[in-house]
Amino acid sequence: MKALRLSLLPRIIIAIALGIGLGLIVPDGVTRLFLTFNAIFSQFLDFAIPLIIVALVAEAIGSIGHSAGKMLLLTVAIAYGSTVFSGYLAYFTGNAIFPQLIDAGQVDQLQAGPEALTPYFTIAMPPVMGVMTALILAFVLGLGVAHLESTALKNVIIDVKDIVSGVIEKVIIPLLPLYILGIFMEMASSGKVVGVLMVFIKIIGVIFVLHIFLLLLQFTIAGLVQGKNPIRLLINMLPAYFTALGTASSAATIPVTLAQAKKNGVSDGVASFTVPLCATIHLAGSTLKIVSCALALILMRGGTYDLGMFTHFILLLGVTMVAAPGVPGGAIMAALAILQSILGFTVEEQALMISLYITMDSFGTACNVTGDGAIALVVDKLLGHKTRLAQEGGEVRDRE
Repeated sequence: MKALRLSLLPRIIIAIALGIGLGLIVPDGVTRLFLTFNAIFSQFLDFAIPLIIVALVAEAIGSIGHSAGKMLLLTVAIAYGSTVFSGYLAYFTGNAIFPQLIDAGQVDQLQAGPEALTPYFTIAMPPVMGVMTALILAFVLGLGVAHLESTALKNVIIDVKDIVSGVIEKVIIPLLPLYILGIFMEMASSGKVVGVLMVFIKIIGVIFVLHIFLLLLQFTIAGLVQGKNPIRLLINMLPAYFTALGTASSAATIPVTLAQAKKNGVSDGVASFTVPLCATIHLAGSTLKIVSCALALILMRGGTYDLGMFTHFILLLGVTMVAAPGVPGGAIMAALAILQSILGFTVEEQALMISLYITMDSFGTACNVTGDGAIALVVDKLLGHKTRLAQEGGEVRDRE
């Protein structure tokens, strides 16, 4: 009989529930065992983050760079603009709403008390480079592969990416539920968990409303550009939305997104180019979630922030997100580096970010791929005629 395999989201939910239950009843010694695992795992995570950035971002940039021309530049510009806009939408909305949802009592519950439990021991695993060094190196290698068309270097980067992706899929992702279980065991034993969960529920509600608003705005703009009914265009993309809800993968949803974009009237050439590309570079929904959750956790810990800090974070996050597609939980894994370097997130706060993000992972992916259809509509209106003329010219030459 084939063993039952749960996806990551159910495992995260089970880990949270089990962690809360065990944290309330088990002795402190048992909780410290889990905290010891967490301390070691967090060291490994710190070690892996620069490698994740170098491998995934370099490979993604190198692959994107093989395409050329105005359509590439236009699609990248629109996708990046949409991603950055969603980040600012999350920031300004959260800045206005979240302080009313997160009070001082909840902040106090997140803070570790003077008698907080500690691990029995830990093992230091210093990273081979800093996160900013890793990001810059990824840009240099990715752009170098794209412009020099170096097959040898490209193959090395692809091999490293496969290794790092394997580490994420075979080590980090399977161990995340156990790591999160330990986090919530500690929070339950110290009495912090009720305030944290109440904030989580409120934040998830706000983010879901923002997702709906973002999609309506994207298709309103696409409808105005195309001169078509935006609601009808959005309805036509709903099969892609619900497919992404089930798969939680932009890449796996590409065939459906492509078919629905063509149903909206996007030409074959434009759809075939923009949809796969946007599946890699357009992560507006994911960015909206990450910025919202990051802002909420800063408020929960009683930290300070300003527009300049989040501008730095959002602009860099929009670039870093190209590392996300194709890897389970890829968006939040790729974002850990700049959450740490720019916003100063601790390992515990990174674990909370992972928990909160995974809870809404499918909704973010669905928002991403549905928005890809809006970008395809805009690109088709602005440059689609050139693609159709080129295709017609090729058909004429074929007949001759």
